[in-house]
Amino acid sequence: MALSFMEGNEAIAWGALEAGCRFFAGYPITPATTILNTMLKILPPKGGICLQGEDEIASIGFCLGASMAGMKAMTATSGPGISLYSEQISFAVGSEIPIVIVDVQRLGPSTGSATRGADGDINFLRWGNSGGLPVIVLTPADVNDCFYLTLQAFNLAEEFRCPVFIASNKEVGMTRESIDLAAIERPAIIDRTPPPSGEAFVPFKISAGRTVPYFQPIGDTVLVRQTSSTHGPEGYITIDPDQIAANQNRLMRKLHTAVDRFSFFDSYLENSDTMILTYGVTTRAAQVAADVLKNEGRPVSLLVLKTLWPVPVNLIQKKAQKASRVVVIEMNLGQYVNEITRVLAGKRVDFYGQMDGRLITPKQIKEAVVNG
Repeated sequence: MALSFMEGNEAIAWGALEAGCRFFAGYPITPATTILNTMLKILPPKGGICLQGEDEIASIGFCLGASMAGMKAMTATSGPGISLYSEQISFAVGSEIPIVIVDVQRLGPSTGSATRGADGDINFLRWGNSGGLPVIVLTPADVNDCFYLTLQAFNLAEEFRCPVFIASNKEVGMTRESIDLAAIERPAIIDRTPPPSGEAFVPFKISAGRTVPYFQPIGDTVLVRQTSSTHGPEGYITIDPDQIAANQNRLMRKLHTAVDRFSFFDSYLENSDTMILTYGVTTRAAQVAADVLKNEGRPVSLLVLKTLWPVPVNLIQKKAQKASRVVVIEMNLGQYVNEITRVLAGKRVDFYGQMDGRLITPKQIKEAVVNG
């Protein structure tokens, strides 16, 4: 497959297949269903398994079981399903179970508007697990991103043994575009690391120089323990404060200290006094607005974040170094802008957003920059 015409959801499915995903489970929900439909077509011919669970809770549970057995697994849903996933997400964080979770966002809250997009789940993806420990959230802006960031999502899930979210959007996921798959640069595929041969396997032991335990699949010849409770290296439940604190701090540290390695972004005209910062579905409107402003003799910088969590602090500070004002554009009422205000303390940070089922237009962005 080279030049194709597909929607973002289909590109995610093809990216997952190329990354080595061989297990998918999901429940139909607009606007994520075409990921399930595509996986139903392409997984079985490759020896993979694609299931429709009886509901969202069962679907992510199937995926966690498959992952613990050694398979690369993915599920996909929208906001209402993410709400139901919450307990299992916490299990994946605490027991370090690799999984890729696609959230094709739609307008909320609750059932909201199934056929209208928004970026209203951004904070829920980060903070929607008990304990508040970090996860990785990547956000595509177009069909090329959907394919490429899915490859990266699986690599990150395997390397760090954690849930990785792809925060897509109804407009990104269900818009058909031309894509040249052969022209997309691929990262080397990463698989989770097995224990060294001849070494006794301890499920959550951290070897010297590592922040992630070695992986042994459940059902193999070696006893593997998994628990959703606080645990020590052997996988047994513990109430020892020192063991608990050491493990909690490691779960945070393993992602926070590595985020510079997976801070994906696009940027344009980095020397302007004003910078537009955005992500996801508003990217194209921001690009058009930046072009219009440049043609009018009022150039602005543009930073498009494709890694949202953990916050890519060093990237944001570097790109905003020469700007005295940053205008944050979001398809919500203001979720990520608080992180930008924190990271860029001392700079003027303005916000423009809306969440009414309509896309933000280039004209609105231009007016926010000029009149803000």
